[in-house]
Amino acid sequence: MTVAAVILAASPGSALADADGLAAVRRIADVAWSGGATPIVVGSFDPDGGVAAALAGAPVTLAAPAPVEGGPVAQIRRVIDVARAEISGTDAALVWPARITWVGPETVTSLIEAHGLDPDAILRPAYDGEAGWPVLVPVAHAAALATIASDRLPGDVIDDLAATGIRVLELELGDPGTTHDRSTALSDLPPYVGPSEPARGHSHEWGAEVAATADDGPLEGPSLAPYPPADPG
Repeated sequence: MTVAAVILAASPGSALADADGLAAVRRIADVAWSGGATPIVVGSFDPDGGVAAALAGAPVTLAAPAPVEGGPVAQIRRVIDVARAEISGTDAALVWPARITWVGPETVTSLIEAHGLDPDAILRPAYDGEAGWPVLVPVAHAAALATIASDRLPGDVIDDLAATGIRVLELELGDPGTTHDRSTALSDLPPYVGPSEPARGHSHEWGAEVAATADDGPLEGPSLAPYPPADPG
């Protein structure tokens, strides 16, 4: 089972916004990787190379966005296509707006594990009854994205998918970062009220793969996705 993280940055400014000392997309990419998501794709314009520089050393693909007239749904389709081209067996994607910077890796792991138990449902984390992000979308439903209007905002896109009959499940994971974006300081977040481990399945050494990597190795990445992306088949 392969679940990608696809990070949506509306502009270089949103990609590089400060998130407790890191660029927003770098913090999100690090959390996604620690939580078990792969591949990780950042969709952002990068006219001066600043986004690529912020992602140096991270296992991330930087993809130019789809034409802006396609709206948010076109950007979602674009980064999912890039993820599928990276790993043809990708069967779901965590759709992750760049403003959502405080999600914990435990939430990523919990969503991935819940997808394994219910592979057809769209999964959405919730905190204190409020639906949040990132939203896990099975790629089997990617075709339905083509039917959604270009003026629909990301939250509306998920609602429109649900309106087609696709089940959307909200999971109370207790992570305030799923509903509080970077306009709330990290130190001002409400308390984490979920379990200290994923809601289902065995416990994980989150970030163990990253921790085992030598600190003195050369910085790499991000890789750059071709446009248009290769057909994932």
